[in-house]
Amino acid sequence: MERLQKVMAQAGVASRRASEKLITQGRVTVNGETIRELGTKVAAKDKIEVDGVPIHHENHVYYLLNKPRGVISSASDEKGRRTVVDIFKDDEIEERIYPVGRLDYDTTGILLMTNDGDVANKLMHPKFEVNKTYIAKVKGLISNEELKQLRLGVVVDGHKTKPAKTRLKETDRTKKTSIVQLTIHEGHYHQVKKMFEVVGHPVVKLHRESYGFLNCQGVQPGEYRELRPEEVKRLKEL
Repeated sequence: MERLQKVMAQAGVASRRASEKLITQGRVTVNGETIRELGTKVAAKDKIEVDGVPIHHENHVYYLLNKPRGVISSASDEKGRRTVVDIFKDDEIEERIYPVGRLDYDTTGILLMTNDGDVANKLMHPKFEVNKTYIAKVKGLISNEELKQLRLGVVVDGHKTKPAKTRLKETDRTKKTSIVQLTIHEGHYHQVKKMFEVVGHPVVKLHRESYGFLNCQGVQPGEYRELRPEEVKRLKEL
C-alpha cells in the first residue's frame, strides 16, 4: 500500500505537492469514491482517476531543457502564456512531464523536466543541497565587500540565505554593469534577484548555467535533450 499522492506523482500526474492539492480539491477518485484525505493509501489494483481520467503507470523520463525567456516554468498558465510543457507538446512527447522547481518568466537556462515525482521532490528539497549556478548581469559596479555579503548570506524575506559562492566575471565601467557568477543550493521565490537587490545591484539579466553536475552545453535556448542513463543515476545519487 502506498499513499495516494505518492502513487499519483509516480504516475506522472503532477509533483507530490501538486497531487495533494488535487486530492483536497476533490478531483481524485479511488474506485469511484471521491477522496479528500491526504493520508489515504491505495493498492496496485485500485482504480484511480483524476478529473475522471484514469491514471496509468508511465515509464520515467528525464529531460534537460535550456529554458528561453518569456516562458512560464509550469505545466499550465491561467493567463494563457506559453509554458515549458508546451515546448515538449510541440514534439508530441506522450509522458506528462513537469519542471523540477522553476525559473522566472524572464530567466533563462537549465531546467530539468520529468514525470518522476520522487526524484523531483528530493532534488527540490533543501536538505539535499543541490548546487545551482547562475550568471547575473546586474546594475552598478559590484564591490568585493558586496560579493562577500552574498557569500556569507543576506536577509531575504525575513530569513538569512545560506552561504553562497561568488565570482566577478566582468565589469563594464561605461555602462556601469557587472556580471557575477553565483552558486547557491536554496531555491526560494525570486531568491537570486532579491539577494542582489539587498546589496544594491538589481538584476538586469539572469541565466542558470548549471544544476548540480549538469549544464546546457550543446543545447540551444528552447531546445532540450533526454538525460543519459548515467546522468539519471548520478542525479539520484545526489
